[in-house]
Amino acid sequence: MKQKKQITNKTIVFTAVLGSLVVLAMITANTLWAAWKTRGVTDDAVSEVSAFYLEEMADRRARTISNLISNNFEHMEKAVAFIAAEGIDSQEELRDNLGIVKSLLGLHRFALVDEDNIVYTQYTTYTGRSRHAFLSEVQDNDRVITTVTVYGSSKHLCLAIPTPELTLMGKKFKACFVQLDINEISDLLAFDDQNRANFALYAKNGGNLSGTELGPIIKQDNFFEALKGHIPEADWNSNYENFQNGQYGSITFDSGEMEETLCYVPIPETGWQVAVLIRESLIRDRIRDISQENFKTSINLILFAFVSVLVLAVILFRQLKQFSRQKLEEEKETSRSFRQLANTDSVTGVRNKHAYAENESIINRKIGAGEVEKLGVVVADINGLKHVNDTQGHAAGDKLIKDACVMICQHFKQGAVFRIGGDEFAVLLQGQGYESMQEVIDRFNKKVEENIKEDEVVVSIGYSVLTQEDHQLRDVFERADTMMYERKKELKAMGAKTRA
Repeated sequence: MKQKKQITNKTIVFTAVLGSLVVLAMITANTLWAAWKTRGVTDDAVSEVSAFYLEEMADRRARTISNLISNNFEHMEKAVAFIAAEGIDSQEELRDNLGIVKSLLGLHRFALVDEDNIVYTQYTTYTGRSRHAFLSEVQDNDRVITTVTVYGSSKHLCLAIPTPELTLMGKKFKACFVQLDINEISDLLAFDDQNRANFALYAKNGGNLSGTELGPIIKQDNFFEALKGHIPEADWNSNYENFQNGQYGSITFDSGEMEETLCYVPIPETGWQVAVLIRESLIRDRIRDISQENFKTSINLILFAFVSVLVLAVILFRQLKQFSRQKLEEEKETSRSFRQLANTDSVTGVRNKHAYAENESIINRKIGAGEVEKLGVVVADINGLKHVNDTQGHAAGDKLIKDACVMICQHFKQGAVFRIGGDEFAVLLQGQGYESMQEVIDRFNKKVEENIKEDEVVVSIGYSVLTQEDHQLRDVFERADTMMYERKKELKAMGAKTRA
């Protein structure tokens, strides 16, 4: 019977060294071939790269502004809903709440307008009929986007929505609005292109809104006046028409020093165009520089990898048997520790917002695949946390958070509890936790009402369950969140503290 050859440490080391040499040879050959290939096609790729780069840069900036507008409209709707739920009876309360929504939602120039065209901000009240003519355009179920000049020359983008159902202090409020400084928008768009590209925002007539320079020809001037004489009249007319109709376009022209190309993209609903200019020669030179640098780097990496692999192959494989198991266990323990740390709230010890986001992603996939039938969500909010922080200090506030968490965990023992905000918790209920949800909620609410009388922990909760119309966990959460705010008002009427 033929005896099998024994595999020894020497065999492993020899195989590792030989395999490393083979891999290095393959890497060397592939790197040299790729570098040669890259240098050979550089010039052919310049035009295509220029067009793609320009369009991507312009479109990215246009999307940034569109997302900024959408986010502000969304935050305005949330701000109105929050203020409407607070039962405001005085201007002082209104100003306090305007300050809160501005801080929480980032609405730095947010204001409300009543039926008499009186504008209410965090700091003052004034008549807005003449100062904000765009408010006359606000109709039910509409939103207004307009560009205005304020304080002499400063240009702002104004966003407004109607608020026909908002009544505060016995007055009906017809609208709310925010003002976005175009200079701040320009700063948001000012990506670091190392002087290889320029951008500017333009109105339909070619007027420069952002005050930024678009290359040595156009600079800060009117877009079309600056281009007269630099492009054919037919091209000038077609691009002017594109601006008027809010369409994409690009222009290539000779500035006298080199060929320049610009691309412009419309920003929906604003009547603006964002234009980006880049010099073709700079792209070509940059691509060549990158190609040469990559080639040099590749050679250095090959030499470094060759030496490193030889040294590491000898050292690593001689110690492989002794340390591999120990290293594996250490890595597993470290991974578990970091994961637990990243997903645990430091104050309460329950899972945190990051853990909730991971669970939400998993549940959303299961909902989409039809794998979830029974799911309940409970949203909980601690009453009076701000009052405790303001009157007794943050140490007492942290104790209130811990006590509230213990109360939630004791009742929802069969649910997954998460702290998702300063005073907000969420509980996900499935299986037995889902089946007993209503019974637990009733006990919890009864305990809360008893605590109001005894000046103990008070927590407002709302809940909802997954329905066939829900496409993601967020749908269920929002219903529960709405119910929680209603419960918060009920508890306030019973004597629960909500603020200092």
